[in-house]
Amino acid sequence: MSVSARRILHVDMDAFYASVEQRDNPDLQGKPVVVGGGTNRGVVAAASYEARRFGIRSAMPMAEAIRRCDHLVRVKPRMSHYKEASAHIFAIFREFTPLVEGLSLDEAFLDVTASIKLFGSPQNIAASIKQRVLEDTGLTASVGVAENKLVAKIASDLDKPDGLSSVMPDAYREKLDPLPVRVIPGIGRETLKRLAGIRIATLRDLRRADDRDLEPIFGRFTQKMRDRASGIDHRPVVSGREEKSISAEETYDRDLSQQTDMDRELLRLTERTATRLRRAALNAGTVQIKIRRADFTTYTRQRSISPPTNGTDQIYALAKELLTTWLAANPGARIRLLGVAGSKLAPAEQPDLFASDDTRNHSVIDETVDEIREKFGSLSVGRAKTLDR
Repeated sequence: MSVSARRILHVDMDAFYASVEQRDNPDLQGKPVVVGGGTNRGVVAAASYEARRFGIRSAMPMAEAIRRCDHLVRVKPRMSHYKEASAHIFAIFREFTPLVEGLSLDEAFLDVTASIKLFGSPQNIAASIKQRVLEDTGLTASVGVAENKLVAKIASDLDKPDGLSSVMPDAYREKLDPLPVRVIPGIGRETLKRLAGIRIATLRDLRRADDRDLEPIFGRFTQKMRDRASGIDHRPVVSGREEKSISAEETYDRDLSQQTDMDRELLRLTERTATRLRRAALNAGTVQIKIRRADFTTYTRQRSISPPTNGTDQIYALAKELLTTWLAANPGARIRLLGVAGSKLAPAEQPDLFASDDTRNHSVIDETVDEIREKFGSLSVGRAKTLDR
């Protein structure tokens, strides 16, 4: 089948986290709502469309969001609820096609090429998916229909919220040419400044620009970016994409300045990461820590761990070693954010019956803690070191 014969949908849930909160709490409907940390030092994870009218966007510092809207309603994230809604939505996607490439909890590409004979035109499939999602979850989605992933993603943004846009090759010049170059993935703030310096603002400008102007900016990717501006994208929809890492991180109200506090928070984060690894039946072959200083300078440090593990104590020991080494090179540092991640993931095997007693005991402790938390909540039990003094 030729690439041009494909029919791709990009489904993007509208203000997903905030919409779930407004659905579950009618008192929030019609109000400017943001989901994010309960402190002024966190960031906005999602903003309702009422909040967006004040210029509030995801990833914006919470303090800036509050400055823009003094009657902003803040809601703490409830990831388990969002994951539950996402699983329901993705199950609906898979009723129409097995070729579903999830980009996040609220966004996916669907290749519906082989589904047309059964469900009708791509536009009809898109409309049916939107209706099913609304009926089953009470949430709205915006859908873009195109011959490739790039244009489908662009199309889904043309009519939000609760929109359905189709952009086919015969309409590329009309629909794509006037759009700003920032709609192309990979073009960030600094690149936008450089393009503006040579008077390139739209996809039409980029498509028609001379190589001599573009090569200093894009180098060997010049032709690729020109293709993108022309609506050319040969990437297939890849279903079942494997998770690359599992992590947990926290931004603190007050900078951490004492190593005892840092170690305690590091253990808390390790517990969250290790629990998620075990729930996913995965082991990590690499442990990584993320450190952000008070001046927003960010560092990462990582090291392989052998054999790969999802054990809390093993991951914490290596994470603590990485942090201690970093602190030795950065004496007196004050830490605003800490994170712990496991990467180079592989399926977890059954515990080794011939492992040392110490290793088997750690595994039993982790399993017991997981079972208690599953029944009584994440705060029901924890290691003594994680308790505030």
